[in-house]
Amino acid sequence: MKLKDLLENNISHYGEYPFIYYKDQQYTNIKTRLYADQIANGLHKLGVGKGDRIVVCMPNNPEVIYSYQGITRSGAVIVPIMFTLHPKEIQYIIKNCEAKVVIASSYTAENMRKAIEGLEVKPILVVADLPGSDEMINLYDLMSPDLAVTEDNSNEDDVAVILYTSGTTGNPKGVLLTHKNLFTNAVNSAAHNETERGVTIGVLPLAHVYGLTISNTCYITGSSVVVFTRFDPEEIFKAIETFKVKAFSAVPAMIHAMVGSPKADQYDTSSLEWIGSGSAPLPIALLNGFNKKFSAKVFEGYGLSEAAPIVTAHNKKIKIKPGSVGIPLPGVSIKIVDDQGSEVPPGEVGELIVSGDNVTPGYYQNSEETNKVIKGGWLFTGDMAKVDNEGYLYIVDRKKDLVIRGGFNVYPRDIEELLNAHESVSEAAVVGVPDEAMGEEIIACVVKKAGYNVMEEELIHYCQDHLAKNKTPKRIVFMETLPRNGVGKILKTRLRETAATIITI
Repeated sequence: MKLKDLLENNISHYGEYPFIYYKDQQYTNIKTRLYADQIANGLHKLGVGKGDRIVVCMPNNPEVIYSYQGITRSGAVIVPIMFTLHPKEIQYIIKNCEAKVVIASSYTAENMRKAIEGLEVKPILVVADLPGSDEMINLYDLMSPDLAVTEDNSNEDDVAVILYTSGTTGNPKGVLLTHKNLFTNAVNSAAHNETERGVTIGVLPLAHVYGLTISNTCYITGSSVVVFTRFDPEEIFKAIETFKVKAFSAVPAMIHAMVGSPKADQYDTSSLEWIGSGSAPLPIALLNGFNKKFSAKVFEGYGLSEAAPIVTAHNKKIKIKPGSVGIPLPGVSIKIVDDQGSEVPPGEVGELIVSGDNVTPGYYQNSEETNKVIKGGWLFTGDMAKVDNEGYLYIVDRKKDLVIRGGFNVYPRDIEELLNAHESVSEAAVVGVPDEAMGEEIIACVVKKAGYNVMEEELIHYCQDHLAKNKTPKRIVFMETLPRNGVGKILKTRLRETAATIITI
């Protein structure tokens, strides 16, 4: 099955119904298909063919969903980009995937223009909500109702999406996800959760694999989705009350904001039965706090882009074990292995490896990194974990040095390389420290060069000039030296302890 079939089967099984609610408007599944076909027609008119890469970079809105379906119907590959990225980061992705077209909105158009300016081969810029000009095409002007939809000749093993995820080398890697990867994960996720037909909330970024999968499950379950451009607790409460929402998915930072919001009691949220949590560790106290405040359960799960993404999760038929991320989805197998690749007994810590139809075939034009993580049909996640005697998974530690801020992965080396390039910085090390609201916050430990007196604010602004704001340090901690072991390796464990102490003062 292909991503196109998600919408076709939805219409066949459920008939016409309001599929998207956005602001004060509603759009049916039939309208979604019409717009998707027209986008596919317009892309073909631009010369887009099978396998061409099409970037989509804008905040959540109906046009993102139309574009995803239109791109897949054209036989092209969807390349979602987070709308918060810096133009330099966007430029790297566009260049690396050799995008033929980029689809943006007024919110991201300026960053797109900056990103495209420096490219030798420039993609065509399409914007959803700005008038056409010499340098861009309006999305609705692009749509071509007068053309017959070209037959899609792709198959389920073809790449449907390339998701760029930060790499420890400083450049993001393009995770290849096939139609089968995404389709089966959405089907198995809906089956695992026994998701009922209804109205859910689409506040997770559609450019993130978690948000993409949640939207895909709506096709399968015949559900509607209330799409939000940004997260606002009061708007979420209002939507729960208005649409009698029973369940939706979020990240811990959102859950934290809901629990702490004084507006919650002003709305009737009694319909809410459960909320799914992923993308970052969920503190047990927050799980209990949510349950107490909303009389609703939290089903924590685990996933990663390379697994399309959901690997394990709790559901309403099994016992919730705080601290665990649940059990594997149907069709997904997990093992905990030692350094030699041998499976370890329950309770012992090792590396988590995953297999199933959801596992990526590899990274775009990066066989070296692919061979590091795909071995014998298994995905080596790099996450240290254990399972108990009932098959529940516990993530003990994450990939080395990874910081997860607000549900998004941030690799310290990206920031360290940038700081080390500053004229006043002798050396820098970046760590994550626990933060109640964001899960983790980013702290940079910096040693100044002799004779320089750079200030904290200056270095933070410097980082923001080169990286997306969510990837930049919250604080700069200046140190005389960085702690090292006997062979000169920086002791980041000690840095985390020091940074956590300083940050709480």
